Amino acid sequence: MTVNETSHHEQFMTEAIKLGHSNIQSANGGPFGAVIVKNGKIIGRGSNKVTSSNDPTAHAEIVAIREACKELDSFQLDGCDIYSSCEPCPMCLGAIYWARPARLFFAATREDAAVAGFDDSYVYNQIPLPVSKRDIITVQMMRKAAVEVFVEWVKSEKKIPY
Repeated sequence: MTVNETSHHEQFMTEAIKLGHSNIQSANGGPFGAVIVKNGKIIGRGSNKVTSSNDPTAHAEIVAIREACKELDSFQLDGCDIYSSCEPCPMCLGAIYWARPARLFFAATREDAAVAGFDDSYVYNQIPLPVSKRDIITVQMMRKAAVEVFVEWVKSEKKIPY
């Protein structure tokens, strides 16, 4: 990276970190912030709103992705960069991969978050377990009916692939 590129990245990461800091002051949620940038312009901002919205999915990255996708009128973030004040949790990382940005930058690590009381290791440890070994009782049912919907999707001429 050139000095100019580094300066740009630091500017956007500073904005993400500021969002997390101001979120502490407003008591809207956890100390997390994220911004999404396209062509040098911020098109999405998010801070954690889990407790203020009673929405466990309202993490900073998710809020920023929703705002940026609305701005772009697209369900993908082609050519975008995401700056997150902290390494994304498993849910946010999944959403980021689905959104398909060009790059992800983060500041604090998941270990830093754990020290502050935001420990995602439990979720990371549950994901690779067989369904029968996970802590939340999980029951598969009505597979045949659900697979028929996938067959319909494959045949549909109205689908928009993603």
